[in-house]
Amino acid sequence: MIEQNKYPKIPLAQSLIEICKAKGLKHIVISPGSRNAPLTIGFVNNSFFKCYSIVDERCAAFFALGMAQQLKEPVAVVCTSGSAVLNYYPAVAEAFYSQIPLVIISADRPQEKIDIGDGQTIRQENVFANHILNSANLTELASRDNDVAIQYALHLAKNKKGPVHINIPFEEPLYGIISEVSVNPEWVDFDEEDENFVLGQEYIQKWNTSEKKLILIGESKPNAIEQSVLESLANDSSVIVMTEKTSNLHHERFISNIDTIITPFSEEEFEYFKPDILLTFGGMVVSKRIKAFLRKYKPNEHWHVDELRAYDTYGCLTKHFKTDIEGFLKQITVKRNSLEGFYQAKMSQIVKDRMAKSEIYLKDIPFSDFKAFEIITKKLPKDIQLQVSNSSAIRYLQLLNVDRSVTVYCNRGTSGIDGSTSTAIGAALASEKQTILITGDVSFFYDSNALWNQYIPNNFKIILINNSGGGIFRILPGHQEENTFNTFFETSHNLKANHLAKMFNFNYEIADNSIDLEIKLETFLKLDNRPSLLEISTPEKLNDKILLEYFKKLK
Repeated sequence: MIEQNKYPKIPLAQSLIEICKAKGLKHIVISPGSRNAPLTIGFVNNSFFKCYSIVDERCAAFFALGMAQQLKEPVAVVCTSGSAVLNYYPAVAEAFYSQIPLVIISADRPQEKIDIGDGQTIRQENVFANHILNSANLTELASRDNDVAIQYALHLAKNKKGPVHINIPFEEPLYGIISEVSVNPEWVDFDEEDENFVLGQEYIQKWNTSEKKLILIGESKPNAIEQSVLESLANDSSVIVMTEKTSNLHHERFISNIDTIITPFSEEEFEYFKPDILLTFGGMVVSKRIKAFLRKYKPNEHWHVDELRAYDTYGCLTKHFKTDIEGFLKQITVKRNSLEGFYQAKMSQIVKDRMAKSEIYLKDIPFSDFKAFEIITKKLPKDIQLQVSNSSAIRYLQLLNVDRSVTVYCNRGTSGIDGSTSTAIGAALASEKQTILITGDVSFFYDSNALWNQYIPNNFKIILINNSGGGIFRILPGHQEENTFNTFFETSHNLKANHLAKMFNFNYEIADNSIDLEIKLETFLKLDNRPSLLEISTPEKLNDKILLEYFKKLK
């Protein structure tokens, strides 16, 4: 018996489904509800779409964001009306600042039902106005205007790399089904800018005659730049390249642990390493110390390369080059003058000294967050995807070496702790690589609903650093040991993850000392029969002292 096709009876729902299919929007993350029933019927019963059901809308949106991060294409989330759509906002903001294509499709009540006391009804139109590329507020009947609005939103999500919102009103009955599509959407093509970027000779000349050039690379996709281009930069004695772990760009002469290197700088060293030209590209930068350095010791010029946006992070932006970074670097290095200097060489000597002192210090420290991270980073498997939560976790990772085959991701658009686990699971599903999430306890427990879905790969792993609270607040200057601090800043707790692991059928292990961690990490990394969680219990009140002493010992 051949199964009959099923389409929503409402023409507007049909139009949206047909347009999404035609535009290649394949992955749909749906949160259960009634008002979005026409959309659910349409997406689930069309074999083109790959649909996922996740109850918690906040988790669903970050799950979709993780997928879009890896697939490099738009992923949609679909929800019912009312407060459901508001739960998407944290992920929408992250997608906006991280330039990730996320399509929000929210079902709504007709306009005349808004603000009359009807249930599950809020003002949904333009609800993401401050952090959205486009808000397509559809009218209730299928029309050319609606078709154009849907297509334009999808066009922007894909080509401008960010979130869009399609708000679609439905009147009851919602569950009607038909076997044939009754609409024929009107198709629109949007013109694309197609300009060949040519770097002006004045910039090439300025680059080649500058003796101190600092390149700072934020979050980037793996293999964004050919290795030959990176070699050219590394071989230029007037260039220092600093990378964050999320840059996913590597060379032995690049500095990948910025804070370790610059924190002990003297006034004279800061002054000497102030660049003539600062060249930046990639996403948000984690290091507060490099930001403070460049804001106080401003470069003569700051150039930022990005096809879409430029932030004046250091208060001295002089030029935004709207092009891809590889094309830009090829043009700026192709005619490199043989300018010899000591800028890179002097930094290389400092790096060598810092790394020697760092190794000595780490060898003798007691068990702590820092020690746990040192052990973990040395034992991470090669060629994995490493997802990292915000706050302490990403900052500790910045200080240590990670094998260059490991790709690193972190939600640095808004730097929030919300959604790190959901993002990692979505990314794990979309990626062919094994995925490991390193997370702190507050971030993990905050997003525990992330584990409430049926799409977690068996080889997905969580390494949970549990120091019984928000340990990062102890590192910040000015904190005092008192009940107010412990309760309202650090949020001290005695929670462990064993019951969550059992409820969601995760393998579970716990370690609370270096030897135990070394042993259990070996076994943990080999498990692949079901998702696994390794909880590392570290001292609550020792971590800040060990980290602050580290920077003192580097001098």
